[in-house]
Amino acid sequence: MNRAAPAPAPTRSRIALWLDLIRWNRPAGWLLLLWPTLAALWIAAGGFPGWLLVIVFSAGTVLMRSAGCAVNDVADAEFDRHVLRTARRPVTSGELSRSEALWVGVVLAAAAFALVLLTNALTIALSVSALLIAIAYPFTKRWLAIPQAYLGIAFSFGIPMAFAAAAGVVPLLAWWLLLGNLFWVLAYDTEYAMVDRADDLKIGIRTSAITFGRFDVAAVMASYALFLLMWLAAGLYLGLGWPFALGVLAAAGLALWHFSLIRHRDPQGCFTAFRLNHWVGFAMFAGTVGAYALR
Repeated sequence: MNRAAPAPAPTRSRIALWLDLIRWNRPAGWLLLLWPTLAALWIAAGGFPGWLLVIVFSAGTVLMRSAGCAVNDVADAEFDRHVLRTARRPVTSGELSRSEALWVGVVLAAAAFALVLLTNALTIALSVSALLIAIAYPFTKRWLAIPQAYLGIAFSFGIPMAFAAAAGVVPLLAWWLLLGNLFWVLAYDTEYAMVDRADDLKIGIRTSAITFGRFDVAAVMASYALFLLMWLAAGLYLGLGWPFALGVLAAAGLALWHFSLIRHRDPQGCFTAFRLNHWVGFAMFAGTVGAYALR
């Protein structure tokens, strides 16, 4: 007796496809960008920066991360179809055309730029650089041995933009914080890359998990340490006191927990560590807010 053919997947509405494209039901991605950006905003303003800047940078972060997802899926469609975890993304599965996905990205990026227009000329200029850096990221996986380091720049560019908007200048401190945050991005995106390492080796994508090889776990933990130490040094320089130190300590505890999740390189454990990394950023943000609130 012949088996019945499996029922076709239900057709999704355009809105559902667009929301899936921008990972709307997976907020961890934009939270990873949001917490260091808001922390930088508090530092640049010397405390609460005002609701306008909080709303501009919060909404802008969500919009730009969503636009980046659309561009990334178009650029990686041929690769994603060979990876089990990404094969059902709307562009990869063919449910959404590449041109439509790009238009979604363009509209979201335009909305983010409209928000930036509420700030100042320096922030606007930096936003253009941030957009160009973000667009280029998906293509770095073709030639850069550690594309996660480049992603660290893209994901950290809200920090100098926050200083530009709140203080009107981008001091050396902003670039120090950006560099420190880059190491955090390298840590959590290497965890993410460890999930897909076997598939990435087959299709020829370069990732930090492949480049670091058997030193991947050590590289992740070293990156966490550099991030925490650089931000702690900034906090000491600014005199942020024990609330900020407590935030750093909480983040360090989370990083140590992540070590227990990734040390055996189990894909599910690595994905869990990546997915929950936004709590590391929240701990740092909460410490920053607490430090300025108690001054």
